[in-house]
Amino acid sequence: MLITHDTRCALDAVVDLVNSAPDEETTDTLADVASLADFVRKHEISDVGVLSEHDLAAVRKIRDRFAGIFAAGDPRTAAALINELVAAAGTTPRLTDHDGYDWHVHYFAPGASVADHLAADCGMALAFFVVAGEQERLRRCEAPDCRRAFVDLSRNRSRRYCDSRTCGNRLHVAAYRARRKEAAS
Repeated sequence: MLITHDTRCALDAVVDLVNSAPDEETTDTLADVASLADFVRKHEISDVGVLSEHDLAAVRKIRDRFAGIFAAGDPRTAAALINELVAAAGTTPRLTDHDGYDWHVHYFAPGASVADHLAADCGMALAFFVVAGEQERLRRCEAPDCRRAFVDLSRNRSRRYCDSRTCGNRLHVAAYRARRKEAAS
């Protein structure tokens, strides 16, 4: 599956957005407008303008909807959720070359809010996976104490953990220690 630079950027943004939600062990990393501005800067989201509390509330709302796509059990459910997001954003595909990047497609309308921008561009990036029959690559970490979202871009679709150096390594070490303990008994 060919993933263009702008699609990869949108995938990184949607994964970070979904993972910004609070859970039992973490706090909301989109706690205020300043943290939303940091998110926008980190992901180089263009044409956003001045951010407000309204933008923050709207981004949190679509964050929950994106989380539903990662939790979708089948392509039909994922497609319905993506269609709702993209339609509500009022997509207006257009070719652009800006900030030193070659030609690429923006799916958001000029002057769109940051929430509509994310819904359109990130929704379309996820749509490409459904269209390619690769929806199962939109995953949650299999570590029992972690449910972070990630996109499995491995060649053989075998990635199980959000980060092999943290979650994956921790579980492999625990399994190794359990085997050693059992062998010593």
